[in-house]
Amino acid sequence: MINTIVFDLGNVLIPWEPRWLFRKLLADEAAIDRFLQDVDFNHWNAAHDAGQPFAVGIETHGAKFPHYRHLLQAYYDRWEESVAPAFEESVALLHELKAAGLRVLALTNFSSETFPRARRLYDFLGEFEGIVVSGDEGVIKPDPAIYELLFQRYGVKPEQAVFIDDSAANVEASRRLGMRAIHFTAPHLLRQHLRELGLPV
Repeated sequence: MINTIVFDLGNVLIPWEPRWLFRKLLADEAAIDRFLQDVDFNHWNAAHDAGQPFAVGIETHGAKFPHYRHLLQAYYDRWEESVAPAFEESVALLHELKAAGLRVLALTNFSSETFPRARRLYDFLGEFEGIVVSGDEGVIKPDPAIYELLFQRYGVKPEQAVFIDDSAANVEASRRLGMRAIHFTAPHLLRQHLRELGLPV
């Protein structure tokens, strides 16, 4: 019996794409590609999701790549330009599941410095019973420890929960811990997958 839905946030409810910002700062897609690859942007950003302060990340990486330091700083200063209005259908599903009496929680890889800024942008974040933010905990998905933290903090039984994430690695990790899981690719497909699990949406 499923009684709990656990949402990832980035690119499930909140569209996120750093290129949206860097297109305003670099000449073309080739220049963006070079920058992202040279600094290993995803790895750099993941360190902040795991709890590293941006000041540290910008200082240490900026020393290695001084010609890109301004772009690293711009990402922190102008983070809001890397996100877009929420996926309306995903938010509608959140509301429908909650209205049907299901528990709705969130488990997200997110910096503790940018998450409060997200709260100011997205009212629906107040709809969750609880949100586990990796930057606050010092551990990121797909590490099993952050899923276990969610289970313990909110009394979630894995076999009674569905996890939704756009990362295949995160989805697989949740399945290994006993959860049902949906690999998110598009909002309209999410509704279909939830219905296949017998949920009232």
